This record gives sequence, structure tokens and C-alpha cells, in this order.
Amino acid sequence: MKGPRRGYWCECWTQDLTEQRGPALLASFDAYAAPQADRWVAVTLRTISSALDADASDAAWEWLYDGRVETRRALLRSEPCTVSVTHEDIRITWTIRPVIFLPFLHRQGAELPSCAHDYKPRKPD
Repeated sequence: MKGPRRGYWCECWTQDLTEQRGPALLASFDAYAAPQADRWVAVTLRTISSALDADASDAAWEWLYDGRVETRRALLRSEPCTVSVTHEDIRITWTIRPVIFLPFLHRQGAELPSCAHDYKPRKPD
């Protein structure tokens, strides 16, 4: 990657609605095209739909058949999107946000700072 690149940052959060704690990050994914981003959610929803309760499964399939098109359109307009289903007391939420990915600097051919040589690997116990 030579310079900044547009893409989408995708996350999957879960929250137990019976507890006072906030949501917990379950997974994240970097996508470089809108179809790749919404496909990540679609594949996950199809995979778990048979394990969801009836209402959550219906919500999942409703998004897969109807909501996915709107999600894709919003992503192409560079708008963030959220997809949620609630299974029993657990809310699962996927977020997709447009981002600009910055390239990493390769260390090959670059001089490392002197402190990098102070690191000594720990011997296994």
C-alpha cells in the first residue's frame, strides 16, 4: 500500500442486557470495499441464524433480504451503518464505518532507535 486508502472498519459488539456492563467487542474486520464490509455481516448472520431465537432469526433474515441493500447504499455514500439482533438477553451489533487506512512504515532499510537493541527476549519457563 503506497498511500492512504479508503475502506471500512467493521466491528461486532455483544451486550448482555441483564447486566450493567457496557458492550464488549467480539470481533473486528477491515474491509476495502462496501460489498466486502456488508458481506462480513451477512456471512455471520447466516452462520448464526439457526441458533438464534425466532424473533432474532426473523430480524436477521429481514436484514439479509431487505436491509442489506440499504446498508450497501449507505456505505457507498460513505455513511456509517449498524445492524443489530437481540437473542434472548444478548444484543449483537455490527457496526461499519467508512475510514481512511494509513499505510504502515516498513522497517526494512530503516535504522531502529538505540533502545530497540536493549530488549532481551525472556527465556521460557
